Amino acid sequence: MSWSSSFVRHTPRRRASSLALLGALMTVLAAPAGVHAAAAPRLSTPYPAVSVAPGAKVSFELTVSAATEQAVRLTVGRLPDGWKSVLRGGGYEVTAVTAGPGSAAGKATLEVDVPADAAPTRAAFSVDASSPAGSDTLHLEIEVNAAAGGQVTLASDFPSLSGASGTTFTYTLTLTNETPQDRTFAVAAAGPDGWQVGARPSGDAQAASLPIKAGSSATISVTATPPDTVPAGTYPISVKATEGGQEIDAQLSAEVIGQYKLSLSTPDGRLNAQGTAGGPIELQLVLRNTGTAPLQSVKLTSTPPSGWKVDFTPSATLDGLAPQTSQTVTARMTPSDQAIAGDYVVTFTASTSQATSSQDIRVTVETSLTWAIVGVGLIVLTFLGLGWVFRRFGRR
Repeated sequence: MSWSSSFVRHTPRRRASSLALLGALMTVLAAPAGVHAAAAPRLSTPYPAVSVAPGAKVSFELTVSAATEQAVRLTVGRLPDGWKSVLRGGGYEVTAVTAGPGSAAGKATLEVDVPADAAPTRAAFSVDASSPAGSDTLHLEIEVNAAAGGQVTLASDFPSLSGASGTTFTYTLTLTNETPQDRTFAVAAAGPDGWQVGARPSGDAQAASLPIKAGSSATISVTATPPDTVPAGTYPISVKATEGGQEIDAQLSAEVIGQYKLSLSTPDGRLNAQGTAGGPIELQLVLRNTGTAPLQSVKLTSTPPSGWKVDFTPSATLDGLAPQTSQTVTARMTPSDQAIAGDYVVTFTASTSQATSSQDIRVTVETSLTWAIVGVGLIVLTFLGLGWVFRRFGRR
């Protein structure tokens, strides 16, 4: 076998060995780079693109993870003019976090302040995470949209309640913060003159303000107590929740149902009278509507002793009495001619279909003057008769 034929026969084997050696060398050279890439930090956030209203404060929760524990520096890219950003962690402003695998991942919050006068736009920017092991870039986007800011609402399931005057009306309202920011509200309520109206956070009578987290709600308790003499009707109650320059209103109503009350007395409060048997005894009676609803067709009746007569002037029936008004009626009582001297009771009753009031009057009946004169006359005649008898028969 010649040298040339041997070379031809062994060349493919040498070529294969050379290729294997080259591959092994490339693997060795590439291994450090692969290990290096695996240790590079990774930056992420659950919501990389958001839409907010002008004036909003946007918060991005950042997570920095890495295969090995390492310090990772964070850098925020350029924002539009007038916008401000800050990285926070553990209550501080931060520029770097310690990142590791799994639960050892670093956490930071990127806060971006959007100016209140920001025009509708779509701002794209980035956050860079870098360490000696490598770097990563997170792309973020904020869309400024006036309709995306959410709203604050104040509402009640039962905005209208009814009850009698003097009743305390209690309302429960829900204040909902649908904006992306935590907010603190002051609450107040107002009603008609003379009403006692108050508003406070439910469950805390001493609280002066009501903090509500973004996307959360809280309840407000409103109480309204009308005066005892308020007329029947429907009355407005207004509730306001204010925060900064924003004011949220809610309108409530209280329907006061009229109270029917009737009292019967005399002008001076005295409940007695006196007169003679067979003679008229006049007594003034005052009928008063002490309620808050009008009284219709008020009738006066009496329960006198047997043989007595009672009449009413101008009438025993009144067409009606408005709330907090009164009317005077004269009762004319005539005791029986045979009534003996003494005290008697006459019961007067004022009544309507809605209310009733009664009053007992003590009437003292004295002996009639006519009979007194007759009695005196009889006594005088008796003495005169006795005198005549003694003069005539005394001489014998």
